[in-house]
Amino acid sequence: MKGTLATAAVAVMVAQIANALPGSLNGVFQQTFNTVGSQLTWITAAFMIPVVVFELTFGLLGDKLGHKKLVIGGSLLLALGSLVCALSPSVEAMWVGSALNGLGAGAIFLASLALVAAVTHDARARAKGIAMWAGFLSVGAALSPLLGGTLASLGSWRGAYGVVAVLSVLTVVLALLVAAEHKAAAGRKPDWWGQITFALGLILVLFGLVQGPEDGWGASPVVFAFVAGIVLLAAFVVIETRAKSPLLDLRLFRNRGFTISSIVAVVGMFAFLGSLFSLSMWLGPVQHQNPLNIGLLFLLLQGPTFVLVPLISRLLTRVAGRWLLTAGFLLMTVGALMASALDVTDISMAPFILPALLLGVGFALTLSPMTAIALNTVPLHLAGMASATTNLLRDLGFALGPVLAGAVALSAAGGRLGASLQTAALPADQAGPAAAIFQAGGPIALNSLPPGAPGSAAHELALQALGSGFSQAFIVCAIAAAAAALLTLIGLHGVKDTQPDAEAFVDPALDESPEPGAVAAH
Repeated sequence: MKGTLATAAVAVMVAQIANALPGSLNGVFQQTFNTVGSQLTWITAAFMIPVVVFELTFGLLGDKLGHKKLVIGGSLLLALGSLVCALSPSVEAMWVGSALNGLGAGAIFLASLALVAAVTHDARARAKGIAMWAGFLSVGAALSPLLGGTLASLGSWRGAYGVVAVLSVLTVVLALLVAAEHKAAAGRKPDWWGQITFALGLILVLFGLVQGPEDGWGASPVVFAFVAGIVLLAAFVVIETRAKSPLLDLRLFRNRGFTISSIVAVVGMFAFLGSLFSLSMWLGPVQHQNPLNIGLLFLLLQGPTFVLVPLISRLLTRVAGRWLLTAGFLLMTVGALMASALDVTDISMAPFILPALLLGVGFALTLSPMTAIALNTVPLHLAGMASATTNLLRDLGFALGPVLAGAVALSAAGGRLGASLQTAALPADQAGPAAAIFQAGGPIALNSLPPGAPGSAAHELALQALGSGFSQAFIVCAIAAAAAALLTLIGLHGVKDTQPDAEAFVDPALDESPEPGAVAAH
């Protein structure tokens, strides 16, 4: 048992390190690859999209093939993706590496937690195992910005991905030597049409959101992506209502408590990761801060989860999850609002400390209660599907964070900078190049020009435009966090954290056995 628990803990730590690396490295990526427009957004989005798209299918694959095999396969993908990132000659190669990392990490997140559940045979042992798993997940989130920031400040950001690749290979060796295999004897059948329509629909919608600010919201590829994506997601819903073994059991949403907690998961986690992405962009590609300073600041965003989750888990036995969720989202609201008031010309790190700490503590307060409410308000025999669905929706919020925050910021910055360039009294030899660079690469490209380069006289205009754009992104994130707090406070009023009568919730004719590989949400 100890070998399996150790494998699960190490695997999820390494996966989370890969997940969080871009946070401290976006500025370095911009300088290395001379990125323009939405190219940086795609590095983060390429990781999260496979996690979300294949989340429910990974649980099924683990049941069929074995969760140990899935951890090994995910770790090998993580090693391959990290090597691709470490050796990337272009930002497009970074997208490929990030997507491979996301695919591997998505498999690890589900399979490693399933292994913990499989080798712990009583409630006390399982609680300890899951707490250890969650602790190593938080350790990975805290170590990642330090790893990336330290190596980038030493001139070798690629070395951070090399470390992830080595750790991934060591995870494979550890799993082969000491981990026990586990798979379900029987389980759900694959819902291939559901998986296909969900994957394609979500990818197309996210593509439209990322490319809209750069290509124009009325551009044919963007409009096509939105229309086709919405049609495919609508088809997914129809398929899930008719499938004998659905990828997503829509009956869960008949329960008010679960529905509210699901909406809150998407909106609230968008607010958190959107704020993190905006901070990363503000400090990196906009202000060009030292990567190590960014890594240290991100400790305040990721560290509170590691420190506070054990305490919050105990608080959940004494305080209703609704109150903890509301408090967490309110702290996120205040943190994002404070960040929106920052001065983009002030390169001191001190003003960022309190907003980052509020966002980090707020996130820590929401993580466990969100899962507890989702699981404790549905019948026991649907807890497995509820857990998987909560994971999916929370990670969907994570995926939407950089996509929507980037779309808001870059759209607003582009509009302001375009207007400013038309009225600015720039020298003739600077005005033309500045306009051309803006048209080709957007505000970030113009902001990153070295002093003396053609067009660099517009640097201050680009800086102010980006500051205004990301301030608006912070405000959007604050509104989302406030909406999540209000929805939690009002929508969950009267919802008890106890298991309701299954007969009152599910038509017996539709009843199924619990999902074999499902366990508590990560």
